Amino acid sequence: MLNKRIGLLALGVLSATHAMANDQADAKGFVEDSHLNVLARNAYISRDYKNHKQDKAEWGQGFLGTFSSGFTQGTVGVGVDAFGIYALRLDGGRGKSGAGGIDFFKQDADGKAADDISKAGAAVKFRVSNTVLKYGDQMPALPVLMYDNSRLMPESFTGTLLTSKEINGLEINVGRFTAESRKSADARDSGDLKSINVFGGSYKFTDNLSASLYGSQMVDELNKQYVGVNYVMPLQDKQSLTFDFNGYRTHVKEDYARDVLQVDGQDNKIWSLATTYAFGAHTLTLAYQSSTGEIGYPYGGYRNAGGVGDGGNTILLANSYWSDFNAKDERSWQLGYGFDFGAVGIPGLTYNIAYVRGSNIDDGSDRGRGTEREIFNQAKYVVQSGPVKDLSVRLRGSWLRVSNNASDYNVGGNEVRVFVDYPISIF
Repeated sequence: MLNKRIGLLALGVLSATHAMANDQADAKGFVEDSHLNVLARNAYISRDYKNHKQDKAEWGQGFLGTFSSGFTQGTVGVGVDAFGIYALRLDGGRGKSGAGGIDFFKQDADGKAADDISKAGAAVKFRVSNTVLKYGDQMPALPVLMYDNSRLMPESFTGTLLTSKEINGLEINVGRFTAESRKSADARDSGDLKSINVFGGSYKFTDNLSASLYGSQMVDELNKQYVGVNYVMPLQDKQSLTFDFNGYRTHVKEDYARDVLQVDGQDNKIWSLATTYAFGAHTLTLAYQSSTGEIGYPYGGYRNAGGVGDGGNTILLANSYWSDFNAKDERSWQLGYGFDFGAVGIPGLTYNIAYVRGSNIDDGSDRGRGTEREIFNQAKYVVQSGPVKDLSVRLRGSWLRVSNNASDYNVGGNEVRVFVDYPISIF
């Protein structure tokens, strides 16, 4: 049934190839429109846990090279995308590595973290009009399959993805992926993903209003749906109000819930609504998030490590920082503030702080409903000019506290992250 729906959707997309300007007609050529970029990233994360659990820390230097060719000319354009990764462990050996939330370098059977990571991937792509079909190793960024690029090196997936932009303002995505490459390991299928089908799209109704609707099906695991709406209300004197709604509904297969996730129950609904008031260099954010159902919201991780496998960033929710505030029955509020120092003569420097409190947590024990709270801080500076233009330094700190009657769901502590990114355009 799913394959039939995908086929009909693809046929409908391809039949609309003359709905707007034809990108393929303007193809410059395979070589002429090629680009090669390198991202040099030095990253450090440490977590000081508060329940006498051993503290974790990892530090590494990584390099991500990405090549994107242009498309050959003609009715059907052909091209290639490729990437190469190399990362060297600078610290975080035996005893310090191994935290699932860090995962810079995968541990071996003896508990020793890998000294380095090296891997590469490539995908072939075809374009007709404004529709691109890509097969191979990719880094998909969809609400129901979002690769994780928030650690030292990114994760990737292997499969097929159709992306169509035939109608102005409308993007449609249909795909199937059958392997996941863990961000901390060399192997191409180190996440043990069976398969995931993704489908959906986004539409920009006006310059200020857009919406998205997506679904995914993971063989023997779960089905998931996502809806998102974003509206920006311009106000006078460089002010605006932004309303951002995101929601997921997930149904986990009975055997997978019991044997892999080890939870009693199969269904979860989680949503968040964030309102941001921007005035001058300031932003104020108020957000509410609610998780209901028989289980908490499952996402990310790796199947061979007891996770889901749909990407470490597949949680487009307002209250996701160190904690995701996604426990069973959890309700959470956020108050956030941001400031752009460009307004006071320091362009490129920004600061954000947020306080999130979650309550009504059911961690599966009989100790009553628990709570958690987090203070998040982040300062980021991007070099504006000179020989290292676009180099960025990001300092982040989180203080997370979890009540004793929520300890089976989460663990509190202090977290520090330092990321230095230097993007280099070769051609």
